Amino acid sequence: MTNTPNDEFLKKKISPFNVYQIKSIEDVLQSLKECGFQGRNLGKALDLLYKMVSSDKILTVLTLSGAMVPAGMGEIICALIEKKLIDVIVSTGANVIHDLVDVFTNIGHYVGNANVDDDELFQNRINRIYDVFLPEDNYLKTEDEILSLIKNVFQQKTIDITPSEFLLRLGENINKRCILSIAAKYNVPIFVPALSDSELALDLIIYSLKEDYEFKFDILGDITKFGEIIKSYKEHGTLIIGGGVPRNWAQQIFPFLDQIKKLDHLGYKYSVRIHTATEYDGGLSGCTVSESKSWGKYSLESSYVSVWCDATIALPILITGLFQKLKII
Repeated sequence: MTNTPNDEFLKKKISPFNVYQIKSIEDVLQSLKECGFQGRNLGKALDLLYKMVSSDKILTVLTLSGAMVPAGMGEIICALIEKKLIDVIVSTGANVIHDLVDVFTNIGHYVGNANVDDDELFQNRINRIYDVFLPEDNYLKTEDEILSLIKNVFQQKTIDITPSEFLLRLGENINKRCILSIAAKYNVPIFVPALSDSELALDLIIYSLKEDYEFKFDILGDITKFGEIIKSYKEHGTLIIGGGVPRNWAQQIFPFLDQIKKLDHLGYKYSVRIHTATEYDGGLSGCTVSESKSWGKYSLESSYVSVWCDATIALPILITGLFQKLKII
């Protein structure tokens, strides 16, 4: 018996990547869609992200975990904001403090080496973030600068405010280019649900001990604030870098809203995710979008793609291709 191709499965052939036909990053991504593995996913991510950001009717939420700013990815975030391609940021506190380090120490992170004697680094008061070095002196200088900024912005020693409003007030009063200042300029809220897990929080505690400040952050108020933003749109999408608290905090908003008021539309409709997590250990960082649908975090009709790749590789390629597709560079 002669085997014949099954038309249901064998509809389209792989189109080998042809370097001679490539003239741009957008071309790279479009060509990769016809190949396999994570290259194809990255190519598919371009089309889905383009659809999300091209419509003013779709709220696009960026969730940011990992040490993206120390690795040099901060300017990408600034560009996404000023081109009005993202509407909300949910981040770790680490990325915020590193953003401030770069502002107050003129890019205070250094090209380092992962194969180094960490005992020797400690003796020289140099912090290592894989292959990036951050001198402790730059943290200390940033600590002093943040305190000066707080003294300038807030007239009272008791600061009763949501974390997002606190970051907005800081950003409004930073006259240099950074994520916080650009976000404030373009009215993009920055939510940091795990603010206490950061050097920024440690600085605030130091101000409390040495300067008699009292910070009363309304962390629950930011959830309701984010909920009001979500309710003002009928369609929503996520651009997820990594996982962690930022990812789940942004996704839990739909189950929350559904508990207090039954919604006509439940869950994000679009998602592009860049990560290296796996699902089989049961961790939230690794859970699939499909699993999240069971919680109502994503619509049953949602379109999504996950790219298993180091974000410092995939994100610059994806956003450069997006800017080229949008014809803004």
